[in-house]
Amino acid sequence: MGEFTGRSALVTGGARGIGASVVAALAKEQIPVVIGDLLEGEGTALAAALGSGAIFRRLDVTDEAGWRAVLDDAEAEFGPLAVLINNAGIVDFGDVESESPAMFRHVVDVNLYGAWLGMHLAAPRLRAAGGGVIVNISSTAGLIGYAGIGAYVASKWGLRGLTKAAALELGRANVRVCSIHPGPVHTPMTAALDESVAANQPLARFGQPEEVAAMVRFLVTEATYSTGSEFVLDGGATAGQVLGLPDDSR
Repeated sequence: MGEFTGRSALVTGGARGIGASVVAALAKEQIPVVIGDLLEGEGTALAAALGSGAIFRRLDVTDEAGWRAVLDDAEAEFGPLAVLINNAGIVDFGDVESESPAMFRHVVDVNLYGAWLGMHLAAPRLRAAGGGVIVNISSTAGLIGYAGIGAYVASKWGLRGLTKAAALELGRANVRVCSIHPGPVHTPMTAALDESVAANQPLARFGQPEEVAAMVRFLVTEATYSTGSEFVLDGGATAGQVLGLPDDSR
């Protein structure tokens, strides 16, 4: 873990769900981590549970001044930035005809602009420190379309493309940038979804936040020759269409 000795990590949307699991995974790797989120109660409790290697800071990812303050605090507390995990995200269930312009913009602002803003402000710090890792949590909605969540789909496709552009721009500075594309995962954001959503997947279940966190840990600590790539955790949902062949349980 020499690459991260005396350096810090920041996880947005880190107070619960996938973000909280990522925070715990990084802390287990002895990477000091800042939990950035609007959920002060949950974020503070998580930091307290993890001990001296984690702190909570309130962060609205659409607020430039807020980003600057949290990045400053991360580096003051734990040392130069090494890892940025752009995980904060929201979803709105509305189709192209019915969704309001304000809500469409809000979803894109949080999911895409917020991640861009973090990368924009973190990249010079990573460059100055000699390199680092950015992982953007996209979605299978950044690989295929879904009806009824157009703003979310647009934001996650955009995040996938932004990841590739940043990887091309930052690679010579030893900054790796990758995206992760989970399918349905048990989190507060998916609590309203029925389990049948995953019924036709080859692995017919929802994922767990810890499974996404394991991929983040791999990308941060082991996948040292990967940049600009997307990593899919979806139970095989995007592999192709299931034709209803007989189940072979042998």
